[in-house]
Amino acid sequence: MSIALIILAAGKGTRMESDLPKVLHRIAHAPMLWHAMRAGQVLEPGRTIVVAGHEADMVAASAQAYDPEAQIVLQSEQNGTAHAVAQAAPALAGFNGDAIVLYGDTPFIRQETLEEMARARAHHDIVVLGFEAADPGRYGRLVTEGDALLRIVEYKDANEDERAITLCNSGLMAADATVLMDLVAQVGNDNAAGEYYLTDIIALARARGLSAGVVHCAESETMGVNSRSELARAEVSFQQTTRARLIDDGVSLQAPDTVWLAWDTVIGRDAEIEPNVVFGPGVTIESDARIRAFSHLEGCHVSRGAIVGPFARLRLGAELAEDSHVGNFVEIKNAYLGEGVKANHLTYIGDADIGDRSNIGAGTVTCNYDGVFKHRTIIGKDAFIGSDTMLVAPVTIGDGAMTGSGSVITSDVPAGALGIGRARQETKAGFATRLRDMLRAKKKEQNKG
Repeated sequence: MSIALIILAAGKGTRMESDLPKVLHRIAHAPMLWHAMRAGQVLEPGRTIVVAGHEADMVAASAQAYDPEAQIVLQSEQNGTAHAVAQAAPALAGFNGDAIVLYGDTPFIRQETLEEMARARAHHDIVVLGFEAADPGRYGRLVTEGDALLRIVEYKDANEDERAITLCNSGLMAADATVLMDLVAQVGNDNAAGEYYLTDIIALARARGLSAGVVHCAESETMGVNSRSELARAEVSFQQTTRARLIDDGVSLQAPDTVWLAWDTVIGRDAEIEPNVVFGPGVTIESDARIRAFSHLEGCHVSRGAIVGPFARLRLGAELAEDSHVGNFVEIKNAYLGEGVKANHLTYIGDADIGDRSNIGAGTVTCNYDGVFKHRTIIGKDAFIGSDTMLVAPVTIGDGAMTGSGSVITSDVPAGALGIGRARQETKAGFATRLRDMLRAKKKEQNKG
């Protein structure tokens, strides 16, 4: 059966004290909205509908950056969750299947939980996601009888007995899309807040003779983010959960609490990550690679057996082939390093292709930018680039070629050739002694004054 996702993302988030819409605040380098959208992708939705409101253009741009086919609908006034869901009705025209309501500020719902909700629809007309709360606080309560859900009561409208219930409402629901839209159209706002609550559809459904049930999840999945402090706690929660998963999958983290991961970091089995490594978005580390301490990686791919760091930086477009080495204070950007390439010290390689087994000496720089355009450096296989070589792109170094240390290379070096571009050394006997004596005498004269 086809499924539509309805993701509520209209709130301003005043407690965030920010000009940025709440759902666009980042956890692990990605907007919270993307976390919710990614979780829903496991269901292979036929439609993804994002309900935007505050700064709707920004929310729409972000949603469609993740999924260009996402449909954006506007909730111009935030009058409650049922009112928000109702705005999706035009986008569901002609849709035949189930709809699942998600929240853009609840980023940790597991894909397995959504799959369970979808399966539970075989037994209930409406499925609600609930959790046992350690401290129920002001959560809405799920009132049940056996496996049937009777109603959902908001805390402010609950009596003493209902507030004693610990089974709480996450806000997520699944139902036939047509039934869901019919029910939200009947919701009123006769409550303490004067809002249209999505939770009211349970009582409306039961009045029609429809059934409602509950799928249970861990409380940690339902963590909502409404303030900066909650955003910080969410970041910690993501990092702890992801580190534990990587360790369970066979990744060695020497000091897990010091490794910071992005939402899409991929690390293969038997890879080793040393302390104080930071992963930005778009990083893949293959099995048996080693990332040494204090390295920063983003938008790059590190192949099997490669070694990175310590104190290395891999930027967008860095591609390291098997058994390549990138050492301390080396920066790689938009460059391919072939198998067995070594760039071990104090080097910048940008916009370059380096052939297998080539060695890049300390202090080498690919001078790739002329102030307007970027240019590419090509280095062949088995080349040797002497220390402190400036490669002024565009330039090509052939297979097996060499450059002399301290050279500025502005022209191509053919295969097997040696390129040297530096001034001839001149040695002046005794000049250093005479210069030093002159300077000391001058300093002595100044001190007298």
